[in-house]
Amino acid sequence: MVEAKTCSFCFEKIQPGTGRMYIKKDGRSYNFCSTKCFKNLVDLKRVPRRTKWSKNYQKG
Repeated sequence: MVEAKTCSFCFEKIQPGTGRMYIKKDGRSYNFCSTKCFKNLVDLKRVPRRTKWSKNYQKG
């Protein structure tokens, strides 16, 4: 049975066999549904709570 995963940035469900896994040197692992989410978290260091298109966006 394949485990269902969610994107670490936008919290969308990731289909089995797709997406990208990123593991930091300290052992934390992140799953991403797209390159857009990967670049926003890793390269641009954006916070999901402040990004309007993510599900974790908080107004106010």
